[in-house]
Amino acid sequence: MEEEGRACDVVLNMDSIDIDGKGKNEEAMGGEPELENNGHAKDLQRRTQFHRFNSLEKEASKVFAMAAGASKAVSVASVLQLAFQSIGVVYGDIGTSPLYVFSSTFSNRVPSKNDVLGALSLIIYTLTLFPLIKYVFIVLWANDNGDGGTFALYSLICRHSKVSAIPNERAEEKLKIPSKNLNRAEKIKEALERSSWAKTCLLSLALLGTCMVIGDGVLTPCISVLSAVDGVRKFDARMSKDVVAIISVVVLVLLFSIQRFGTDKVGYTFAPAILVWYLFIGIVGICNILRHDVSVLKAFNPFYIVIYFKRGPKEAWISLGGIVLCMTGTEAMFADLGHFSVRSIQIAFSGLVYPCLICAYVGQAAYLSIFPNDISDAFYKSVPVSVYWPMFVVAVMASVIASQAMISATFSIIKQSMALGCFPRVRVIHTSHKHEGQVFIPEINFFLLLACVFVTASFKETTNIGNAYGIAVVAVMVVTTSLLVLIMLMIWQTSLLLILLFLLVFGSFELLYFSSVLYKFTSGGYLPLTFASVLFLVMYVWHYVQTKRHNFEVEQKISTEHLNTLLGSDVGVSRVPGIGLLYTELTHDIPAIFPHFLSNLPAIHSVLILVSVKYLPVNYVPEEERFLLRRVEEEIEFLERSRSAGVVYLLGHSEVRASESSSLMKRVIVDHVYDFLRRNCRQGFVDLQVPNKNLLQVGMNYNI
Repeated sequence: MEEEGRACDVVLNMDSIDIDGKGKNEEAMGGEPELENNGHAKDLQRRTQFHRFNSLEKEASKVFAMAAGASKAVSVASVLQLAFQSIGVVYGDIGTSPLYVFSSTFSNRVPSKNDVLGALSLIIYTLTLFPLIKYVFIVLWANDNGDGGTFALYSLICRHSKVSAIPNERAEEKLKIPSKNLNRAEKIKEALERSSWAKTCLLSLALLGTCMVIGDGVLTPCISVLSAVDGVRKFDARMSKDVVAIISVVVLVLLFSIQRFGTDKVGYTFAPAILVWYLFIGIVGICNILRHDVSVLKAFNPFYIVIYFKRGPKEAWISLGGIVLCMTGTEAMFADLGHFSVRSIQIAFSGLVYPCLICAYVGQAAYLSIFPNDISDAFYKSVPVSVYWPMFVVAVMASVIASQAMISATFSIIKQSMALGCFPRVRVIHTSHKHEGQVFIPEINFFLLLACVFVTASFKETTNIGNAYGIAVVAVMVVTTSLLVLIMLMIWQTSLLLILLFLLVFGSFELLYFSSVLYKFTSGGYLPLTFASVLFLVMYVWHYVQTKRHNFEVEQKISTEHLNTLLGSDVGVSRVPGIGLLYTELTHDIPAIFPHFLSNLPAIHSVLILVSVKYLPVNYVPEEERFLLRRVEEEIEFLERSRSAGVVYLLGHSEVRASESSSLMKRVIVDHVYDFLRRNCRQGFVDLQVPNKNLLQVGMNYNI
């Protein structure tokens, strides 16, 4: 099992650094050593003509696993394996929605047959438009090197334009795709880059969507486990809600305990149960259609939606808050993409999930058209008596497994947020050597468990938690649509006609659904917004201060020429045998912390290596590509001798403080909120697994 703080490549920048400090008459790297023969002189001339990049960003990206299509160029067998795993990880949430959609849609009244037909038609076209067409066939392609989710959309935009405060743009991803819409894309790109207000809005939108998904990751395990455990009361009606809550907490602890085994093992464990669940609900649905009322197939005609709204506009609008629950877990398909692949998700949903869900809902409608009074327990009442108990057991298992989709999605989202400097440093463990993106984050797993236990113990029932579901689901969809439109305009360079059609079909319906779910805000809908607000504060503050810190380092950096002056023999700096590794976030020039090292300890090793750690969208860097060494030929022997003398890791311990002229709000954010987050997050030397005996830290204050 690969355990890494981040999937990264280590770039060693050793140009123009005098390694022994004794001038050009002795061996030096980047200077002009006195050579013994003309062969060496010619070699020196060739080496000094080496083209120097201002940044190692492009070079650091050139590893085998990042070659075009390499990361996802898998065999058909691998795609089918991933599709099978995705059934257990991704589709548990949306698969259990038939348990409560009809009862939530008509929670206060008994529906007529026409009402059932109208609601069924809404469910059919909601599932078709959003999970199938929008996400499976459009949104999944807007991934960021295989990663999905709202933050992946933001990252994709950042890598094609300079809208991120901490640059991550790459040369090969400029907007140079031949297209008649290229001019429009360039203008939008330039407008975004010029407007600080647009950059802030774009980041805030991405953070909001991300926080809502994570909030959903808290709600899903709570409602799924409570729904499952509440079925125990059928055996003993006298069982209290407190007992149900306690059992649910125990199940939650077990569920989060197995996350450390990774998506690969969890997927293979859960997939058979969810596969059986889908086959059960699909077959039972077909049986109900044949047994009760074949005429409900008329609901495939969207005209019944119009009739439904004409007959009772307000009641139909309110019922949308229940209809929307049929697509809970849709965002997990996109957010969990990093654990699987586009093709595997498409195959699993189109080939199994979608047809089985349609059969299940049509079958329930066929039953309700004959027995409308059973609306409060439509799912179990519609199950034939001969398979009732097997269905109940599988339903309980599926309800518990439904939590897995949002848990895995949360891990992926946090990893993406960290890569863009929007979340405090946490430990990311890559749990699979075969499939990229499958990660586990112990700290986040623990905090999710605490939040789920708190919500479960506080509410003790699913009613109010269910009301909160819709707000989180639709809010994320609106954010995804907004960011995707920008991608269509700027990156995909789609025609305006298709973009307007996309907005008309999806954007308008999403706003209609959102207005309906807000109706239940006071009845539990505030819960996801509360979680999202806290997370938004943490992520925005961290990104704000990290941006200011990065700008400070860029402004205070020193050139390699000035470094050679500092290391000269006339300034009193002693050189000792060995290698010093200086970690820096800059990809060129020298960080301001280095002169601070020399002022506190006027001695440096004979070899000084500046190490920039960069995130790469790969789970494993091949052995032969783990180090990119610039200008090493005959110096290899010198490096080996220095390494045998000892290696010391030089890390700066920076204290970020607001300047004296800062406002009160900025002082609170920087000096208190950020400082609290920094002190309680993972430290750099722990993240890099630096041994304490080889660690040298020097503190420095950053006034921003």
